[in-house]
Amino acid sequence: MSTPNDPRSISDIDIAPLKSIMERNQIWPRMAAKYGVTNPVPPWKTSLDGMCDALDHSACDTSVPNFKERRDEEDALSESSYASLPYPENQLVALAHSLVVRGLISETELKERLASIRARLEA
Repeated sequence: MSTPNDPRSISDIDIAPLKSIMERNQIWPRMAAKYGVTNPVPPWKTSLDGMCDALDHSACDTSVPNFKERRDEEDALSESSYASLPYPENQLVALAHSLVVRGLISETELKERLASIRARLEA
């Protein structure tokens, strides 16, 4: 995705909180094994699917990606920036990346939300 103000490809834009996730390599199979969870599907997958469905049916804002834009961006990011992540982690991180690039959530908000989730998990 490029905009008049930023002609770079969506894959060329670094999102610091997402880069940090990549560095920690906290993928579901590894985390599930660490905590003895046998379900191969991450507990957050249904929320991700719901978020994608809501975005796909949203018409409230022109910066919200439609189905094709979201999937094209997901594919581009999953093949480049997040190629080392398995599915569905790459889908989740690609969606967050798209939402930050589109200005629907700021990097600061993303970082704060991730910190909040981590705090609940570690409590």
